[in-house]
Amino acid sequence: MKKLLIAAAALIAAPLSAQPVAITGGKLVVGDGSPPIENGVVVINDGRVVAVGGPGTTIPAGATIIAAPGKWITPGIVASFSRIGLVEVDGGVPGADDSDADDSPYSAALDIGWSVNPAASPVAVSRADGVTRAVIAPNAGEHIFAGRGAVIDTAADYDPITRPRAFQLVELGERGTSLAGGSRSAAYLTFTEALRAARDGRQPGGPDDSLWTDADLRALAPVVRGEEKLFVHVNRAVDIVNALKLRREFPRLDMVLVGVAEGWMVAREIAAAGVPVIAEPLLNRPDSFEQLAATQSNIGRMRKAGVDVSVSLITEWVSRGARNQRQYAGNLVALNRVPGHEGVSWDEAFAMITSRPAAMVGMAGEIGVLKRGARADVVVWSDDPLELSSAAEQVWIDGVQQSLETRQTRLRDRYRHIARQALPPSYRK
Repeated sequence: MKKLLIAAAALIAAPLSAQPVAITGGKLVVGDGSPPIENGVVVINDGRVVAVGGPGTTIPAGATIIAAPGKWITPGIVASFSRIGLVEVDGGVPGADDSDADDSPYSAALDIGWSVNPAASPVAVSRADGVTRAVIAPNAGEHIFAGRGAVIDTAADYDPITRPRAFQLVELGERGTSLAGGSRSAAYLTFTEALRAARDGRQPGGPDDSLWTDADLRALAPVVRGEEKLFVHVNRAVDIVNALKLRREFPRLDMVLVGVAEGWMVAREIAAAGVPVIAEPLLNRPDSFEQLAATQSNIGRMRKAGVDVSVSLITEWVSRGARNQRQYAGNLVALNRVPGHEGVSWDEAFAMITSRPAAMVGMAGEIGVLKRGARADVVVWSDDPLELSSAAEQVWIDGVQQSLETRQTRLRDRYRHIARQALPPSYRK
């Protein structure tokens, strides 16, 4: 632990790049869905990308050159929906899960940014696998409003918040139904009454004054005005359509749909509304009544209809999911080879874990891409990052090269060279 703290302190003290760094010679992926650039060059300086291109790209005098022939150079992965930094151990272990507040009188007003622990083990594990930013979401406690999510970086420091209060999360599917009293009618009434109260500046009230507090209504006011994103968790096709109808009364809602297991059934409606979605790429059979039409072709079919999609494993609700983003994307590419299924191209799949989630939280061009002016989040991979056999070999966040050490690598290094006779008897079998 002492060594970990010393290493973290050293990284906190590290300044942004004192001189330009040019990474050259690899297969460069911009992250916006365009094809890779062979023998690409990316130049970073003072925490930002200053140049991107092919072999003829101008490299500033005095730049540190990192040759990466045979490697892949990409923007850092942006986890589109996760709880890294909120959960240390899965399974609701007391003291290890800060993702919800079951006993709090507050709901929409809860700001998950205050709960992020950048020293949590899953943060380092995600960083070592190329995840440089994460959209972190609260978990609904006893109310349909879960609270305000944030965007964080995964650097080894104690100031992880990139964008606080980036969105409000509301449950309007089966989970919202159970929290609102047992029916979707109750969930939608609770939701619309809260937005009306926030819009009209009303004081808390209603049949149960504990439904929301003054702080909750103040937190919902920017959502109604379209100044803060609204993430709506729905899966059933009719729930998706009903969520889209909410903009008839609240036309400024800047909505993102989360889950959308049956999205392919109403893909044209989603595309026409211009609402992006965060969907599960592995869901191939229902685990609830709101997912009866689930299929792994869901994302491919929605993309074919023109829906803007990011990928994440929503139902897992666990801390470890962020580092699996590239596996989820890779599965969508492989799905093209399965008869009767629809996947997406490699370029599309990679954009779904980089630039697309960035745009969904209002950070298009800022993170998830290698373009001039973007934050210098860069990863050098041993090979194709959507292949599980590949590994992140070098990672920069805001232009600062990061340690890829984790608790797992330290345990590996500690025990890999111990002589068999030095082990306790019980370990020698």
